[in-house]
Amino acid sequence: NRAIKIRLYPNQAQEKMLNKTFGCCRFIYNKMLEERIKVYEELKGDSQVLYDHRYKTEKEYK
Repeated sequence: NRAIKIRLYPNQAQEKMLNKTFGCCRFIYNKMLEERIKVYEELKGDSQVLYDHRYKTEKEYK
């Protein structure tokens, strides 16, 4: 596999927006991970209920 590396040189406003965007992404990722871990701990004994469980989507965290 190959990777393409791109170097960005954002101005101050762009850097602020990138930091805000990545902060929001990190927040949503951590919230979703926290929910999955919590649900797994609660339902790990019943695999069918765990399999059928519906998790929140990104839009439901607004």
